[in-house]
Amino acid sequence: MSPRKSESRDRMVLSAAALLREYGASATSIDRVLAHSGAPRGSVYHHFPGGRAQLIEEALALAADFLTGLIDTAMQVDDPVAAVDAFFRLWRDRLVESGFRAGCPIVAVAVETNDDAPQLARSAAAVFARWQEALTAFLVRHGLTEERSRRLGAFMIAAVEGAVIMCRAERSTAPIEAAAAEIHDLLLHALRDRPGAESGPRP
Repeated sequence: MSPRKSESRDRMVLSAAALLREYGASATSIDRVLAHSGAPRGSVYHHFPGGRAQLIEEALALAADFLTGLIDTAMQVDDPVAAVDAFFRLWRDRLVESGFRAGCPIVAVAVETNDDAPQLARSAAAVFARWQEALTAFLVRHGLTEERSRRLGAFMIAAVEGAVIMCRAERSTAPIEAAAAEIHDLLLHALRDRPGAESGPRP
């Protein structure tokens, strides 16, 4: 059986992603992943010859794909303001369902120095760029300029990530609700001011 198809390998990657989300990168050790996943210790370097860094990087990729899927799902709504509202609600619901324990695993990696594995920071940066590109393309489709769409995409990512951190600290949804309301109003105005727009979407 190839490592990619190994059940223990998959469990370890899933566990690492879950631990990143709740505890951060530095606390996601091999021992903790083994305890969480129930995988045999002997499988670690068989499946992950690069050790902990490889395991974290694969967990990061898994989490990035999942979160990108959330963005893609939210962006299926025809009304761009409703789509962004839905994106913020998805994050709010994840926070509430996890008792404010689940943050963003991408941020968990990005905020740590990772001197022993600098590729992790590069991977996190690539994920943020991927999300910004998706949001930029979405806003361009709705008539905003490339430059404005790129700025708004970056701002939305920064707003939701910052709000998630604040919500976890305060154990309250107030920060993300405030961020969502401001982004909602900002996007309404941006769409009303777009070139050739006769009227904006309804609030």
